[in-house]
Amino acid sequence: MHVTHLSLADFRSYARVEVPLDPGVTAFVGPNGQGKTNLVEAVGYLATLGSHRVSSDAPLVRVGADRAIVRAQVRQGDRQQLVELELNPGRANRARINRSSQVRPRDVLGIVRTVLFAPEDLALVKGDPGERRRFLDELITARSPRMAGVRSDYDRVLKQRNTLLKSAALARRHGGRSMDLSTLDVWDQHLARAGAEVLAQRLELISALQPLADKAYEQLAPGGGPVALEYKPSSPGDAHTREALFEQLMAALAEARKQEIERGVTLVGPHRDDLTLMLGEMPAKGYASHGESWSYALALRLASYDLLRAEGNEPVLILDDVFAELDTRRRERLAELVAPGEQVLVTAAVDDDVPHVLVGARYTVADGTVERA
Repeated sequence: MHVTHLSLADFRSYARVEVPLDPGVTAFVGPNGQGKTNLVEAVGYLATLGSHRVSSDAPLVRVGADRAIVRAQVRQGDRQQLVELELNPGRANRARINRSSQVRPRDVLGIVRTVLFAPEDLALVKGDPGERRRFLDELITARSPRMAGVRSDYDRVLKQRNTLLKSAALARRHGGRSMDLSTLDVWDQHLARAGAEVLAQRLELISALQPLADKAYEQLAPGGGPVALEYKPSSPGDAHTREALFEQLMAALAEARKQEIERGVTLVGPHRDDLTLMLGEMPAKGYASHGESWSYALALRLASYDLLRAEGNEPVLILDDVFAELDTRRRERLAELVAPGEQVLVTAAVDDDVPHVLVGARYTVADGTVERA
């Protein structure tokens, strides 16, 4: 699978830009702040319905515009599809596939698949649990696009349940009458059912990802491992089947209810879980050096790429200003590993930041223009 044409309107710094793309390596080269990352960010948005740089859509719309358009022509084998997203901050986004408007934004998931390397990836190792949860959830959705609906259901139920708990906590603190919390049992059922599906998918993913991550780390930093991925659930237990996970979550919610009512927030569920990244016998967070942390983050992305490729749909590899952050050894090893990819998109400030093995098309990005070199 690869993108053959990218079209943007009022996206980030671009009023309008058209970029034809080939299989193999394409590098976007130009000084910082000229819009290189905006191009690959748009491709990543089509794959995940989110940006790797910001948490909301508003910064993606060009200043002075009220919406942005991201459109791509995608080829998979002999099949071509045109996918388009209209970003409307403060309102519902809209989507089209092959010019049909009878689709939801999440229906485009799976048409474009990406694995994106970026400086922000250090947060996978050094950052908060939310960064690692996002990594897992984006990957399970790439593997199974229907999980976007499950995750949406979980978030909706969590919001409703938190609203009820917050109201109960406020009533309690202000000495009011106790609220009727009978509906909390219903929300518990819904939260545990959707949560069990998310948990099952995460656990299965970690099992598949573990050997690939260990292999990738060894390729990037020979002799530096091993690495291990350990899931840390907020609901105690070792269940793995969906029904057992449902029961485990229900029991944990019952156990935590008194504390949840006191604090006004849901304390149990996939939204509170973490992924511990082990390097040797120690957790990477807090113990790994800067170089080891970089290698670990890259290993997770390479493992994601290998997993998606093995499942039959090779993703677009995006390397956003990554090589400038790496020492010579890691730069060369990473370049050799990704060079055979069906489509590899690279951004760099100068030509020398693009390793020589990544031979392909070059675009110069400057002053809002994208020109083929």
